[in-house]
Amino acid sequence: MTTVIRAEGLGKRYRRGVHVDVGLRHVLERFMRSPLRSLRGATPEVFWALKDVSLEVKEGEVLGLIGRNGAGKTTLLKILSRITRPTEGWAEIRGKVRSLLEVGTGFHPELTGRENTYLSGSILGMSKREIDRKFDEIVAFAEIDKFIETPVKHYSSGMYVRLAFAVAAHLEPEILLVDEVLAVGDINFQKKCLGKMGEVAKGGRTVVLVSHQLSQIRRLCERVTWVDGGSIRQSGPTHEVVSAYESAMARGERNSSREDRNSAAKGLFRRWQIEGASEGTIHTLNTLDPVTIKLSVEVRQPVKRGHYGLALRDHQQQVIWAGAIESLQLEIGECELCYIFPILPLRPGLYSWLATLYDEGELMDWWDCVPEMNVTTKIYQHPQDNWTGVLNLPVRFEVNECGNRERGN
Repeated sequence: MTTVIRAEGLGKRYRRGVHVDVGLRHVLERFMRSPLRSLRGATPEVFWALKDVSLEVKEGEVLGLIGRNGAGKTTLLKILSRITRPTEGWAEIRGKVRSLLEVGTGFHPELTGRENTYLSGSILGMSKREIDRKFDEIVAFAEIDKFIETPVKHYSSGMYVRLAFAVAAHLEPEILLVDEVLAVGDINFQKKCLGKMGEVAKGGRTVVLVSHQLSQIRRLCERVTWVDGGSIRQSGPTHEVVSAYESAMARGERNSSREDRNSAAKGLFRRWQIEGASEGTIHTLNTLDPVTIKLSVEVRQPVKRGHYGLALRDHQQQVIWAGAIESLQLEIGECELCYIFPILPLRPGLYSWLATLYDEGELMDWWDCVPEMNVTTKIYQHPQDNWTGVLNLPVRFEVNECGNRERGN
C-alpha cells in the first residue's frame, strides 16, 4: 500500500504568558510595581504542543487520533492541513487534501442557506460545478429544504450545524482530515453523520479522524494513535489502543503495583503469566483454547488454612469473574497457584487480575496483578458497538431447509 501521509519528528512550540500593555497607564502601573522587571521586559513561557511526533498513514486507511483535551491532536491536524507550520520536523502528503477542522467555517449570518452552501463549499475547495451536482444531496442530508432561502442568522443552532456538516461531509477528497465534528446536532443526526463518515471510509479514501467518542473510533477506524502530552504514547490496532486508553482513564493513571505492600508479610505474590505463552506474550491472550493463569507466590511461613481468591476485572474495574479456594495449605518456598479455564471468551481489550491470599483469616497479600492482560482474540461480536457485550463466543450459524413444502390433507 502506498504511504500518503508521512511525518517525521514533528514539533510545535508556542509561547504563553506574554504581557501586552494597552496604554500608558498600564506601562506606569507595571513600572511602579516592579521597575526592574518592566525594564527587562516580560519573558514568555515556552511550551511544546507537539514534540517528536512521527507517523505514517497508508492509502485508503482510516486512522483515529485519541487523547485528552490539550494532548496535541488538533495541532497535529492543523500541521497536516498546512494551517500551522511546525517548529521542527516535516510532513509530506501525497494527494488532494481537504480538512474539516471546524464546522461552519465560512458561513456568513446575512447570507441564505443556499448562498452559504456555495460560499462554504468554495472555501473548502469545491468547484461550482461540484457544488451544483451535490447541492440537492446536501440540502436533503441537512433536512432544511424549507429554509434553504432563509438567512442563516435565523437558523437554530441545530439547523446551522446540520447544514455546515452536510456541506463538508459531501466533499470528495483523496485525503480527509476530520476534527471532532461527528458530535453535532441531535442524536438522530449524529447517527446520520456517523453513517456518512462510514461511507467515506468504505469508499477507499484516506481519513484521519479526531474524536473523543470512542464508539465512533471503534466503528470507523482500522488503526488508532494515542496522543498524550504532545507525543505519541501508543499506536496500533484499534481495539488494543482504545482499550489501553480506556483503562488508563479508568485508573486515573494510578500506579497499580501497590508499592505499599507489606514486605514483612508471611507471603507475597511475585508475578503472573499465561502458561505456555511464548516469550514476550506471557500477558497476552490470543486464543479461545483452554488457558491456564499461573501466579507465583513467595511463602515465608507455612500456610495452614489458606484462602486464595482471584478476580478478573475489565477496564472499568467491573468484576467479570471471581473464584476462591478454601483450606489451602502451602509450604515455605515459591509456589505456583494455577487456575485452568476451558475457555476465556472475552471481547478484545485490557483486563486485570486481582489476587488475594489469607491464612486463618489474616491477610497475607492483596495484589493488583501487573501488567494487565491484553486480549487480542478474533472478534465474534455484533459489528455495531452498541450491541457488543462482555462475552466473545464463537458460534456456528446455519439455515435449515426452508421454502414451500407439501402440506398434508
